[in-house]
Amino acid sequence: MNLSPLFPEQFEELKPYFSSQSYRLCIYSLSSLLIWRNEKFEPYAVQRDGAVIIGFEFSRNRENRHLILPIAPQRFFTPCELYEIARELGFDSYHFVPEDYLTQFQREEISNYFNIREETEFEDYIYLKNDMAALAGNRFSKKRNLIKQFERQYLNENRVDIEMITPQTAPDCIDFIEKWCVERNCSEDPVGELACERIAAINAIENLEQVAMKGLLIRLDGVVSALGISSRLTDDIGVLHFEKALTTVKGLYQFLDRECARGLFDEYTYINKESDMGIPGLAQAKQSYFPFMRVKSFHLKIHPECKST
Repeated sequence: MNLSPLFPEQFEELKPYFSSQSYRLCIYSLSSLLIWRNEKFEPYAVQRDGAVIIGFEFSRNRENRHLILPIAPQRFFTPCELYEIARELGFDSYHFVPEDYLTQFQREEISNYFNIREETEFEDYIYLKNDMAALAGNRFSKKRNLIKQFERQYLNENRVDIEMITPQTAPDCIDFIEKWCVERNCSEDPVGELACERIAAINAIENLEQVAMKGLLIRLDGVVSALGISSRLTDDIGVLHFEKALTTVKGLYQFLDRECARGLFDEYTYINKESDMGIPGLAQAKQSYFPFMRVKSFHLKIHPECKST
């Protein structure tokens, strides 16, 4: 059993595996898996026995290489099966294991094969779509005030255009991502988080239709100044993978956030806005929108005393 690189062209081939998947962590979005690749790491996969098995290889820090839970319609893999798959493929760990999996198979059973560690930096934030679209009530008063300030200066003066991202608008969106990166000095670390995110965002924009993502852009005075990109995760959860706005425009980020909720998630009840990666400022921003739930992530590493027979 050998893993092969994953590419956007494989979306339709792999889609049936993900059609009924129920894991609530954003890593399990097929669209996202197909666009996150860079100099630092690459996703790989193999189809076997009605399942797709996915792993990540790292060019520099090979000790970070890992698998995620296999995806199969209407099937969950036991801890023993996870152990056997990892050993056969030469991996020693799984990252991004949702808490639901630990509940389903019990920690005691999983501990027969793996050491369990919580990954607090990869705990996803999930919100009610209607909360994000309406921003109603006292708890969102600061958000509404910022939006009103933005609307008075831009929207009421007919300086705002809101459009869906299409192949025709993709070049303008990529130009914006480059400006966004200059603003944040992405080039300072060519394999850092921001540089990797830049590549993933451009991959998403260039392959939006092919990987079934949806995107929304906001122009100020005719120039793209903010955008958001989403995908399907489960039947009732969509993921907001990218949400970028120029920080020099007060209230633009909050306006974008509301418009994304209104324009990209019609068919969903919940919006997964990914993790805070352990960054205090990002955590504060995500908490300020009052998540409906947070989904814990765990790391499973094979231990020498594994009781597999």
